[in-house]
Amino acid sequence: MNVKKQNSKDNIWGGLTDVPGILVGNAEDKSGRTGCTVILCPKGAVPGVDVSGGSPGTQNTDIIRPGASEYPVYGVLLTGGSFFGLPATGGVMRWLVEHKIDEVPLVPAAVIFDLLYAKDSPPPDAALAYAACQSASAGPIKEGNVGAGAGATIGKIYGVPMKGGLGTASIQIPDGPVVAALAVVNALGDIWNRGHIIAGALNSDGTFVNQTRFMMEGVPSPLYYSNTTIAVVATTERLTKAEANRVAQLSDDGMARAISPNHTQWDGDTIFCLALGTHTSNMSRDAVVTQVGTAAALVLEKAIIRGTGSTIGMYAFKEIMRT
Repeated sequence: MNVKKQNSKDNIWGGLTDVPGILVGNAEDKSGRTGCTVILCPKGAVPGVDVSGGSPGTQNTDIIRPGASEYPVYGVLLTGGSFFGLPATGGVMRWLVEHKIDEVPLVPAAVIFDLLYAKDSPPPDAALAYAACQSASAGPIKEGNVGAGAGATIGKIYGVPMKGGLGTASIQIPDGPVVAALAVVNALGDIWNRGHIIAGALNSDGTFVNQTRFMMEGVPSPLYYSNTTIAVVATTERLTKAEANRVAQLSDDGMARAISPNHTQWDGDTIFCLALGTHTSNMSRDAVVTQVGTAAALVLEKAIIRGTGSTIGMYAFKEIMRT
């Protein structure tokens, strides 16, 4: 596979905007402790979704499942603020209507719980989501503590949590479609890369706890913060709604490889899929879905890893909360 790069010197993968027709915008509130990320596709996309967490905060997911009416999606909102952030979808809808994209645009949304880190900051609202739309572009995507990743934290069962963030990645399948992902990493569990924890709960000496091991050893958990990793995978491949939903499910493998424990009762893990349909592979439909879904899992895993490695250092939550 040919990896798309933003910088050949350090071999960094590309991002969600490598899928032509996708625009990404971020906005944070004045405190910088919460925000929202908007993914726009002005020409429309065939949607899919996978909701695997035990505590999801979502909007307009039922209508993009197989069997529901065939409406295209023109935007997706990923936002902080927990359930309080869901009304921010109105700002995305207003932007789409003002740009004459649709009279009643369909905008699915998912939230992360960042209320503890956001402290007294108001949750993202329609005005902030509108500002994210205004900033949206097809250029390189800033990663780390931006947009919905501004208030993200990780590793919250045992020990001291760390900052999470927003990450993105893409891949070009030779003679095939582009597949890309964007993730907001606010996971309960630790983040793993090639068998090693790279971010998560910390011991008092700064070493990683390994929360999965502690859980298997029967260690009582002292706390449960609400969490969630939310993501969008997108492709140039032509997919039906049923196929897009299947790709969203297959991409979940990447989340499982990167996060442990994953999909707990305190996570709201949700993955949206957007198929723009500008490429048609000359394979059986089963082969297409399997190939695109496997690539989506690969780039989602990379996006999650990048979302933690691009945060404001690897600061412990207790240090950040002092500011």
